[in-house]
Amino acid sequence: MNIDGRSTTSGMSSLGINNKAIIVTRRTRFEELIAQYNTEEQAAFVIKSKGGEFEDYRIEHTTYVNAVNRVEAVLKNKARLQRLERNFLPNFIFGPEDIIVVIGQDGLVANTLKYLNGQPVIAINPDPARFDGVLLPFASNDIGSIFSDVVRKQYQSKKITMAKATLNDGQELIAVNDLFIGPRSHTSARYELSINGASEVQSSSGVIVSTGLGSTGWMKSIISGAIGILGVSKQQDRTLPWNSNHLQFVVREPFPSQTTGTELIYGEVNTQSQMTISSLMAGNGVIFSDGMVDDFVEFNSGSKVTLGVAQSKGRLVSE
Repeated sequence: MNIDGRSTTSGMSSLGINNKAIIVTRRTRFEELIAQYNTEEQAAFVIKSKGGEFEDYRIEHTTYVNAVNRVEAVLKNKARLQRLERNFLPNFIFGPEDIIVVIGQDGLVANTLKYLNGQPVIAINPDPARFDGVLLPFASNDIGSIFSDVVRKQYQSKKITMAKATLNDGQELIAVNDLFIGPRSHTSARYELSINGASEVQSSSGVIVSTGLGSTGWMKSIISGAIGILGVSKQQDRTLPWNSNHLQFVVREPFPSQTTGTELIYGEVNTQSQMTISSLMAGNGVIFSDGMVDDFVEFNSGSKVTLGVAQSKGRLVSE
C-alpha cells in the first residue's frame, strides 16, 4: 500500500485480485498528545507534571499499531489495500464491492457503518485487555480466515438498523447509534415536536433519537439518570435489538412554562409513524449523529427535520 492511499496489487493471490479492502483506523491518544504538544518528550512532561502515567499512552499506541500492522501484513496478499483515517470518513466514497476492515474501538465501527450502503464490515479488537469490544468480534490474528470467508461470501453477519434525519432543504444524516437535535453549546433549544398527530412546543437541552444499537449507550444513560432521580429501585429494560425497526426518542431536560410543554418527552418511532421537529431557534441549532459533533448540519429557524428508520442497514460480519 502506498503512503498516499493508492492501491497496490503486488504479491496478491488470485483470491484477492479483484477485491479491495479499506482499513479504517483512528489516531491513538498517544498520537493526539504528540500533535498537541509537538514532541513526545513535551507530551510526557505535561502528563507527568499533572500526575498522569504517560507510559500507558505509549503502551496503548504500540499495541494498536502492532494490530494494524498484523492486519495489513495478511491482507496485502489477499486484496488491494487502502488505509483510511477516521477524520476522512465523511468525504470518502466507498465502492459497492469494497470490504471494510475496522480496527476498533466500538465507536469507530459505528462511525464507519453510517457512511456505507450494505458493504460488509469486519471489526477487529486491537486490544482485548483494554476494550470490551461489543462491536468487535474478531482479533487481529483472525483476519486471514474471516477475510477469505467474506470474499467467498461464506460468512455470518448481523443487520444493524440505522436512523435517518431528512431536512426540508434536502440534507440527510444517517445514524448508527443516535441522532442529536438541539443547541450546539450548553443553551436551551426551542422547537416544535410532532409525532403521530400530536404536537408540542418545547424548550430543552435537545432531543436524542436512538437506534436499537444506540439504546445501550447514550439513551440508556439518560433513562438510568431519570430513574435514579425518581428513586425507582427496579429498572425496566428498554433496550432494543440491533435490527429492531423501532427507534426511541427522549427529550433531555424539558422545561415546562407558559409556552412550552413536557408531555411528548419519550416514545417510539417505527416504519409506520412519522416524527418531525421544527426549529424555533434564531441560531446555534445543530443536528449531528453518533457523537461526530464536527460533522453537523445547521438547524435554525425555518428548518424542519423528519426522523425515521433508514432503508439501508449496516452489515457487521459476525463469528
